[in-house]
Amino acid sequence: MTVETMRDAFIQVTDQTLSERDDTALVLADIGVSQFRNAGVLDRHPDRMFNVGIREQLQVGFAAGLAKEGFRPFVHTYTPFLIERPFEQIKLDFGHQGVNGVLVSVGASYDEASSGRTHQTPEDVALIATLPGWRIDVPGHAQEAESLLRDAYNSIDSIYVRLSTESNAAERDVSGGRMVVERRGSEGAPVIVAVGPKLDPTLDAVSDMDVTVLYATTVRPFDRETLREFAGAEVVVVEPYLAGTSAAEISEALNDRPHRVLNLGVKRQELRNYGAPADHDKAHGLDASGLRASISKFLG
Repeated sequence: MTVETMRDAFIQVTDQTLSERDDTALVLADIGVSQFRNAGVLDRHPDRMFNVGIREQLQVGFAAGLAKEGFRPFVHTYTPFLIERPFEQIKLDFGHQGVNGVLVSVGASYDEASSGRTHQTPEDVALIATLPGWRIDVPGHAQEAESLLRDAYNSIDSIYVRLSTESNAAERDVSGGRMVVERRGSEGAPVIVAVGPKLDPTLDAVSDMDVTVLYATTVRPFDRETLREFAGAEVVVVEPYLAGTSAAEISEALNDRPHRVLNLGVKRQELRNYGAPADHDKAHGLDASGLRASISKFLG
């Protein structure tokens, strides 16, 4: 079934997985309850859907407890409440205890920009990436989210899936954790790595440039092999979260060859005018015109 939004994909895949596997459970903290109830999921699986209220630290700890008892838990809420607020519980209750689950966020960096700084989390991927063993998926389309979520639910690993209302116009085959070669430039041409929903504005920005464009949705573990295959002396990374989040990955992948890297993403600044997501993209230089200006300057 075709889904229109990443969150629709999440609800559909979760419903199907709960139906197919008795060892799965969903843990919510108020956010998302109405969507699952309206879709009939709560009525179909009342014994394995848990709402702990606005207690995100308890939410993560409770999910880890389910994992300890042999369940595959799915944990869902807004990005800052899922990653930043209960980070200690993710680190200790999942990581230190050696159990696994799937964290699924909505809100991305600033999808809910009008709600202010409390609902903005461009730091989430960098934060989770500090923990060993976590896979991080950043889909750029609802169908990609569906594919990545199915894979996450069938895995035995700890996985963070970052959903967004921002989307590319078309889906790509993102199976296997490898980057997609979206466009090939000439031999030795600069390589642009576009992550998740930043692919379309990146393609618009470099439409007439001689560059190779690689598309990444699984950003941890980072696909160093594909990068090494195509990268020359110049690499640009366009990420929909904190700029420089993947800088160390790029450096490690290319540490045996001379290279320059431009890291584009959400800047380390706080915008105190709420605005809309498009306003934040423009302010951070992540719209097509801003990306073009930065990339053109870097490539000279």
